[in-house]
Amino acid sequence: MKNEDWKIPLYKIYTDDEDLNLITKIIKRGNNWALGPEIQEFENELGKYIGVDHCLTLNSGTSALHASLLSENIGRGDNIIMPSFTFIATANSAFFVDAEPNFADIEDTTFGLDINSIKSKINKNTKAIIPVDIGGTSSDILKINEIAQENNLVVIEDAAESLGSTINNKKIGSISDISVFSFCGNKVLTTGEGGAIATNSKKIYEKIKLIRSHGRQDNINYFDNPEESQYLGIGYNWRMSTMTAALGLTQLKKLDKIIKMRQQNAKFISSKLDNIKEISTPKTLENANHIFQMYTIKLKNKNIRDRLHKFLLNKKIFSKVYFSPIHKTNFYKNKFSNIDKKLPVTNLISDQVLTLPLYPNMTNEEKNYLVNSISEFFEQTNF
Repeated sequence: MKNEDWKIPLYKIYTDDEDLNLITKIIKRGNNWALGPEIQEFENELGKYIGVDHCLTLNSGTSALHASLLSENIGRGDNIIMPSFTFIATANSAFFVDAEPNFADIEDTTFGLDINSIKSKINKNTKAIIPVDIGGTSSDILKINEIAQENNLVVIEDAAESLGSTINNKKIGSISDISVFSFCGNKVLTTGEGGAIATNSKKIYEKIKLIRSHGRQDNINYFDNPEESQYLGIGYNWRMSTMTAALGLTQLKKLDKIIKMRQQNAKFISSKLDNIKEISTPKTLENANHIFQMYTIKLKNKNIRDRLHKFLLNKKIFSKVYFSPIHKTNFYKNKFSNIDKKLPVTNLISDQVLTLPLYPNMTNEEKNYLVNSISEFFEQTNF
């Protein structure tokens, strides 16, 4: 089904004339479409927003994860504690550097890594923890960082879905050694594709700066430099384009407005769905906030979840399961044949969750059609 055929799509990008005007300005100036000044400006503004000393943009959140592992010299023989309940790029990043994912279980409030499961997974080969902030709210990131410090481990926080959320009044991205963000199409701040890392370490910042651009050290813009460049190591072409960064700038200026709109829509939807005993609406830690990058409900079992999912699709309401566990995908199932029984909460939650449509400019008509359709399902279905 095409996007325009859905009565309610899963997400819509919020945009205005400011986005269009800045992109048009860059096009018309006829140069610096790569390595333009807007990239540094976006990095500076994003760093200020998060509250870190250093911020670097890349062409995707996946590249940012890969670069972060390289910057910490993580490689062959190392293992990385992470959840299986996440997008597959989190686990793939370990294999990019010849390390190995070590899947820990999750807890059922934020769907983030479970503290006790993390502790049980630490061994002599453990080098890092990659906690994932699911759907717009923080995992128990403060305690995770405490465990990491006690065991001399690096924390590379996969905050791809949670830019703008806070815990203990600290912005997500300002707590861990490295935090990784994604700006792909369904994110709260989106540039279509793109990513970033945030860190307070100048050393990590300088290493990733080389890694993202062929290992090249430039004191001035490469395309404005008539002299030979210096290449200090192996690197990749993971730079963000100027127009992508420009979109990031304009989106960042309205990010808090976008978050507020998402929170208001989520509040309305939750107020209606909380009356249905078979549904658990999104939860967060007491000291954290939720920006609702996704609005994920939890059903009592897989049967109810799957039937509701099918019902909504037939009503032309886009819903989707976020996430099916990585360890059950073909590649990882063959690679880790005995892991399934060790992740009971991951398996349970993945059979219960269903992500519903939510976006900033969701109309009252769309919201009412969504909640009324869900109510209709439970009124006419016997379990």
